[in-house]
Amino acid sequence: MRLTRRTLLVTGLALCVAAACFSLGAWYSQRRLEARIAAALEAQSSLATEVTHHLTSEMGLMPLSMLRDRRKSFVEVNAYDEFGVMRYSTAGYLGSGHFITVKHGVMALNDNQHPTTSVTVLYKDERVPATVVDSGTADAEVHPGDWAIIKVDREIDLPPLRIDVDYAYDFAAPIFRLGNDYSKGIILSTGYIGQRTSNGLVTSLTDGHPGVSGGGVLNQAGNLVGIPIGRMEADYRFSFILPLREEMFRKVPTLTANSIAVATSGS
Repeated sequence: MRLTRRTLLVTGLALCVAAACFSLGAWYSQRRLEARIAAALEAQSSLATEVTHHLTSEMGLMPLSMLRDRRKSFVEVNAYDEFGVMRYSTAGYLGSGHFITVKHGVMALNDNQHPTTSVTVLYKDERVPATVVDSGTADAEVHPGDWAIIKVDREIDLPPLRIDVDYAYDFAAPIFRLGNDYSKGIILSTGYIGQRTSNGLVTSLTDGHPGVSGGGVLNQAGNLVGIPIGRMEADYRFSFILPLREEMFRKVPTLTANSIAVATSGS
C-alpha cells in the first residue's frame, strides 16, 4: 500500500515536470516564432522603404502633398491692352506681394504690340490689380530676358516659393511644371530636361500650352528653378525653360542674395 502511494506520487511528480517542460518549450518556441515574424516584417518594411526611395529617385517622383502645397503658390494672370484684348499667363508667389512671371504676359515686347494698360492676378476668386516693378530685356518671346516681377498692394496669404538659382539642369533630370493651362486653372505637368540652348535657355519635353508661361518649373525638392517661357512653333510638346538668375529678384525685398543662398542650401 505504502509502495503504491509512493509510485503514484513519483508518477504524479514526473507528469508535472513533463507538463512544465512541455509548456516551457511551447512558450519558447512561440517566442522564437514571434521574433522571426517581427524580424521578417522589419526586413520587408526596410526593403519596401529602400525600393520606394530608389523608385522615387530614378523615376523623378515627388510626394503628392508637396505638389499640392506648391500649387497654392501660383496664380492666374490677365493683362489687357487699350482695346481690351486680353493675354493670360501664370505667376509664382515670392512673398511681400511680389510675383515672378514672363514679360510677354504683362508687357508689350516691341513697338509692334499694343501697350498693356492693366494687369490683374486671380487671388481667392478676385481679380486683384498688379503693377510691373521690374523686367528683363526681352523684345520677343522665347528670349533669356523674358521675365518680369509684378506686385500687388494688398495682403496676400500664399506660401512663398523657395528659390534655387544654382540648379544644374542635368540631362534627363525630372522636373515638374505648374501653370495656367489654357486659362483653365493651375495644372500640373511633368517632364525631363533636354539641353541648354546657345542663348542660355533649356529645352524640355513638357507641354507648352498657352497660359503656362510664367508658371513654375520645380525640381524634385520642390524648389522653383525656372519658368516656362514658350514652345517651339507649332509643337506643344517641346517647350523652353528660363533658368532663374539672381538679377531677377533684385527688386524683391524678401529675396536678397543671402536669402536666395539660404533657400538653395536648405533644399
